[in-house]
Order: sequence, then structure tokens, then C-alpha cells
Amino acid sequence: MNVPAEDMPAVGEASRAVIREAKAAGVYVFAGGINAEVAPAMVAADGSCTDETYRETRELDGGFCVLELPSRDVAVQWAAKLAAACRCAQELREFYYDPES
Repeated sequence: MNVPAEDMPAVGEASRAVIREAKAAGVYVFAGGINAEVAPAMVAADGSCTDETYRETRELDGGFCVLELPSRDVAVQWAAKLAAACRCAQELREFYYDPES
């Protein structure tokens, strides 16, 4: 994310406005920011732990938002709102939901 530091308050307020809109629309599940002051951890199946992310990925700056939406088209519309608010592209993923888990 290449937003100048002096623009971050405006970006934060714009993104919070989209979250408020999602809550009002009844599609908000949860959202959160990534704490940049704490290193990510990679925990292996054997329990070993290293301070790193997947080698093939870039670090995640910012946060994430989970919305419950009826279609991919609607999800793209919400992602576009968040992208405009955050002034950066948003990665859109469908979350597999298993009601029995």
C-alpha cells in the first residue's frame, strides 16, 4: 500500500465508513487490522515456529474484511468500495463455510 502517511487518517475514516455501510446493510461479519509491530509466525505441522510468512507471498499491509454476500458480483461491488476507500487494490476471496464445523 503506497498511501502517504499524512493521508492515512482520511483513508482510515473512508474505510471505516464502508464498514459502517456494510453493517447497516446487514452483510458485515467481521474486520480487523494487521498489527505491523508484531512479526508474523509460520507454525509447521511438527510445532516448530519461525517469524516469517509464506515465501511465495508478499506481506499483508492493512487488514481484512469478511462480508456475507449473495454473489460474486455483489462481492466485487463491495471490494471496489473498499479499494476506493483504501486507495489500493483489494484481494477478493470466497470463504468456504461449513455450518457443521
